[in-house]
Amino acid sequence: MLIREIMNRDLITISPDTKLNDAYRLMHEKNIRHLPVLENDKLVGMVTDRDLRLATSKLAMHPFDPTSAVQNIMSHPVKTTHPSDPIELAAQLMREMKIGCLPVVEMSELVGIITSTDLLDALLLLTGVNRPSGRLEVRLPNRSGELARLTNLIAQRNVNINSILTYPEKDKNIRLVLRVGTMEIKALADALCGSGFKVIWPIHISCVK
Repeated sequence: MLIREIMNRDLITISPDTKLNDAYRLMHEKNIRHLPVLENDKLVGMVTDRDLRLATSKLAMHPFDPTSAVQNIMSHPVKTTHPSDPIELAAQLMREMKIGCLPVVEMSELVGIITSTDLLDALLLLTGVNRPSGRLEVRLPNRSGELARLTNLIAQRNVNINSILTYPEKDKNIRLVLRVGTMEIKALADALCGSGFKVIWPIHISCVK
């Protein structure tokens, strides 16, 4: 999945001389938490609701007047992503930088924005949880052919696979999280266990002790 598939294109922006109280009012009216700052149509900064609250807080060492310009508190230079970047790269960058959004820039032009909420929505879509399905977790040896053997067995039972997510376990195995097109999970799990696969979840039909 690419950034262009999940980014928000309806941009709400401000200028560097926008007052702090006006920026906060705009966030409240539009129910948003991040505002790109543009100057001459170029991205020059980012302001968040947290930035505004901290800047004007009486607990701050040098609090700003609410009528001060956002250029005094905005984050710059700004970390950005590209519409053709994979979403996992954006998620990794946001996690490393501990930020809640990334502006999307193409050919020096701001074309969108993604937030942590957009990434969560993408995760739900990737897992297939938004459509009727059954869920299985299976442990596989991390070697060639195991995934093909598993999917072939599922196909033989005329069950469609809606999504597959994998991640490595500490003991060099891999864990598969599958969403399949049947609610008859017990019968499928029994078939997998009978063929030597280690079904981890659902717990009540697991064949791993």
